[in-house]
Amino acid sequence: QGSVDCPNLEFEYGDADGHGAELAELYSYTEEPELGHNRRCFEEDFHSQVPHRRWLELDRAQQKAYVMRLLDGLEVVNRDKRLRVARAILYLAQGVFGDCDNEGDVLHWSRHNSFLLYQLGTFSAFLELLNMEIENSQACSSALRKPAISLADSTELRYLRGRREGAGPAPGPERPHACPPRCAARVLLSVMYLLVENIRLERETDPPEWKTCRDTFRTELSEPQSFVALAQRSGIGSEPVPVPSPPGFPVHAEEPFALLLFTMVTKFCSGHAPHFPMKKVLLLLWKVLLFTLGGFEALQAMKVRRREELGLPALPEDSIQVVRGMRAASPPTCTIELVEQQQQQQQQQQQQKRGHRGRRPLMKQDSLDIYNERDPFKSDEGGVDEEENDDVDGGMEGELDLMERDAILPAMPAPRLPMERVSFPKGLPWAPKVRQKDIEHFLEASRNKFIGFTLGQDTETLIGLPRPIHESVKTLKQHKYVSISDVQIKNEEELEKCPMSLGEEEVQETPCEVLYRAMLYNLPQYMIALLKILLAAAPTSKAKTDSINILADVLPEEMPITVLQSMKLGIDVNRHKEIIVKSISALLLLLLKHFKLNHIYQFEYVSQHLVFANCIPLILKFFNQNIMSYITAKNSISVLDYPHCTVCDLPELTAESLEAGDNNQFCWRNLFSCINLLRILNKLTKWKHSRTMMLVVFKSAPILKRALKVKQAMMQLYVLKLLKIQTKYLGRQWRKSNMKTMSAIYQKVRHRMNDDWAYGNDIDARPWDFQAEECTLRANIEAFNSRRYDKAQDSEFAPVDNCLQSVLGQRLELPEDFHYSYELWLEREVFSQPIRWEELLQCQ
Repeated sequence: QGSVDCPNLEFEYGDADGHGAELAELYSYTEEPELGHNRRCFEEDFHSQVPHRRWLELDRAQQKAYVMRLLDGLEVVNRDKRLRVARAILYLAQGVFGDCDNEGDVLHWSRHNSFLLYQLGTFSAFLELLNMEIENSQACSSALRKPAISLADSTELRYLRGRREGAGPAPGPERPHACPPRCAARVLLSVMYLLVENIRLERETDPPEWKTCRDTFRTELSEPQSFVALAQRSGIGSEPVPVPSPPGFPVHAEEPFALLLFTMVTKFCSGHAPHFPMKKVLLLLWKVLLFTLGGFEALQAMKVRRREELGLPALPEDSIQVVRGMRAASPPTCTIELVEQQQQQQQQQQQQKRGHRGRRPLMKQDSLDIYNERDPFKSDEGGVDEEENDDVDGGMEGELDLMERDAILPAMPAPRLPMERVSFPKGLPWAPKVRQKDIEHFLEASRNKFIGFTLGQDTETLIGLPRPIHESVKTLKQHKYVSISDVQIKNEEELEKCPMSLGEEEVQETPCEVLYRAMLYNLPQYMIALLKILLAAAPTSKAKTDSINILADVLPEEMPITVLQSMKLGIDVNRHKEIIVKSISALLLLLLKHFKLNHIYQFEYVSQHLVFANCIPLILKFFNQNIMSYITAKNSISVLDYPHCTVCDLPELTAESLEAGDNNQFCWRNLFSCINLLRILNKLTKWKHSRTMMLVVFKSAPILKRALKVKQAMMQLYVLKLLKIQTKYLGRQWRKSNMKTMSAIYQKVRHRMNDDWAYGNDIDARPWDFQAEECTLRANIEAFNSRRYDKAQDSEFAPVDNCLQSVLGQRLELPEDFHYSYELWLEREVFSQPIRWEELLQCQ
């Protein structure tokens, strides 16, 4: 369960792992023989076209000419030949490792060839092949009448379409490979992933044409236009870029590329395409979003620029740099160590009582109980059993970090310290923030107390209030923080209130806006599908017969027969699931952060559907495990990782070498996934009382406290944030028993002035209507989506008669004089009177 001696994890959080590691995770260990197969497909064709030469010896013009011949081969009708050409192109994207001497050369030529392939229109050609694969997937699945269960099902799909049309006899069991394979989705996705990942990577030594190519590729991936048309418009200098388009291939336009991948995810989860290699789809989807929308540092720069455009003050700090500068606190003790400590302390107290009768032993008491071994609120009687461990403080224990220690030293009584004292940096890591609502609530309570009446939302009038209240309001206003979301909500209220006078809103066509508009009507299905796959890949999930099969592209055609093969497959399966969790957690976090910056109601729409799909209990279920074992898991075989396995002689694998794993202190992808899931949970629950109560109802406190055993500052920070928002709901006894955790929250989490997180005395009496809170939010989201994206009606403000008592739909008998005076009435009461639309809308 973890130990106090858990070392500090030297982990640097970022957009992704190293370049080599990200490329290696594309392939499972079961796919290792296919690397040689790709090489043979390339060399057989290359030596027939360019005899007695190597790829590295060709100049750029010769390389372009050969690639063009390969692209022409994608237009042939024969599926076997088309797949061999696709494998030859995949070998080029993999770095022609047969001609390289070390891993660095493989990665270098992989990038070089990726830019060359893209500039000649390879991505567009493979996109059309992938479109054809998706459209034929449903017919193939219904003809197969069984889910894909092995690697062969996702590589060499049987010629089912021709069989259903009577083109040939069905292959018998004695001839399993008799029918010709078609271009497999795995090969296509592998080429596209390598192009995206290699072009996405920026280096200072890149030539200028590569930077131009990167910008063009980013635009093509994000714009809702046809890839073929865009590739034909783009070129290298004055050279046109020919794009092969096989006859009869459909062209899917008017949608960003990420939407196509989301469609593959939903088809996979619905059972229409069980043979899709879902790990590759999710990895490619994550990298496309990272490439087109931008990573975490780009998000921070966009946030700064957006605040400048809105006239808001600059950010008080760069959150990424602050978190990177924080240090982890000591991990909590486990039950056995806690019992032993209490027994030792009881024995020491008994010895002191015997030796100093009549004298009470002195107890060292700090203001925040940081340095004490035990909590002063606990009684001295008895030990702690397993069931009570959840109420015993398992929070930050032991010494303080040097960076944060001086923040609490001024509050302590003058200690007896040596004359020479080390000076520590002062202050807490975060600048405190105050919302406008906090100032309004503070003034409302103060006026009720001292004056007896309130002034609504007036925060300027302080007449009749004591001088300390004036100083408090001044301090609150100094730390007031107006977020971009606050401005967006206010603008949305004004647009809903005065639609005629304000007119239509000017919406900037950013990649995020284009993606949201494309995802809008199927967004609930996308979120449900992602959570289904996340549930199937979670280590705490049990296999069910009706669950989706995410192992189709990792299980071999022939199951292992030896212990060594079984161990290798077990490592491969666990690694496969970890990569799926990593990609889903990263892409969900990217979507939430970008949508929140683009518009708060876009973020709330995604968040609400995640909550409705039980994302909160799913993440808590994920963390309800031995999280320390998950982070330090050794589910990797470094000698089989790409590109090491392509240029080095593989040693003989033994059971001992497989059990030992690598020499890394922790698994980067697992720690990355845990932090991402904690950040997602924070975003879903922040300022949402109903969702915070879900954390309480699902008893998340002991689960989150166990996650504090991981000695990594960023992960501890987001765990403490989740504990802070529910502390007031956990009761006074829980707070007494977890004072060290409370102190850690005070040290590491941002302070919100006037926030009653640490006590919440009247919380039980507060009338929270959680269902109404979610319903109000949903109504605001629907109004936003309807106003901005619902263009079904010819007129946006078409009259609608929703009143059941209205006379507009009834035939009434009118007096005869009405017909004579009607025109006079219209002139006097309608035409000559100005229409005040705002007042009219307010009366509804």
